[in-house]
Amino acid sequence: MMMALDQFVFSLATAPYRELQRQRSWKHRTSSRIGTRDASQFTGAGEDTITLAGTLAPGDSFGSAGSLRRLAEMADVGDAYVLVDGLGYVYGAYIIDGLNETQSYHTKEGIARKIEFSLTLKRVDDGAIAAANEKAVK
Repeated sequence: MMMALDQFVFSLATAPYRELQRQRSWKHRTSSRIGTRDASQFTGAGEDTITLAGTLAPGDSFGSAGSLRRLAEMADVGDAYVLVDGLGYVYGAYIIDGLNETQSYHTKEGIARKIEFSLTLKRVDDGAIAAANEKAVK
């Protein structure tokens, strides 16, 4: 297991990624002051976005086109999912913000032999997981 987004496991058989890019920011608000530099106050964590980019070759048993369909179905639901890496590090709650795919080298039936993908995940409040679980129980 490379990583898991809730019950979806990224692996060589599903959707192996070759690159993980993480961009984080922190918020600092400023107030103008006369005769000196602006005052700055740390107000908390900002955006936390992870992008996974990879290539599938379904005909060579390297990834599955069905895996991208499953990720799109998860995105359609709009829920937040827990993201955990292969060593057990919990990143937090993430929503699927975007999924791009490029298909090439098609068979005569129109089936892609190569699919490149980019999945963008955006961190949300970890309480979103608890709220989704409470809704599911009711």
